[in-house]
Amino acid sequence: MKRRWMLAAVLAPVLLLAGCANDPTRGKERALRDTLRSYASTLRWGDIAQAQIFLDPAYLEQHPISETDLARYRQVQVSQYSEHPAVPVGDAEVHQVVEIGLINVHTQAMRTIVDRQVWRYDARQKRWWLTSGLPDITRRD
Repeated sequence: MKRRWMLAAVLAPVLLLAGCANDPTRGKERALRDTLRSYASTLRWGDIAQAQIFLDPAYLEQHPISETDLARYRQVQVSQYSEHPAVPVGDAEVHQVVEIGLINVHTQAMRTIVDRQVWRYDARQKRWWLTSGLPDITRRD
């Protein structure tokens, strides 16, 4: 009898997790959470130009990043990244507003910009793409 309870205690979480793994909504939510976390990390600890890997290929084709833009991104360092909650807009789109603190690496001047992000879910690739572009660091908010 004791063995049955132990077996049930071990199998119950496994069966629950297996059920969650088959739920496409949870997979999409997990992918969004992981993508937003990775993107924030890339901006915080890398440089903005490295975040190109999150851009929607269709967006990137229409709006290639110029050498001038890359040079601008190299002139700043991210000092703050404050996310507001992501807001679903339909089944495959999410909007998120982020305040990004920037420090000019040459002058040490600090400022904050607001980045209004639009993310699109690609069901075929099972991943989220940033369709609003990299943060516009030339704007004054």
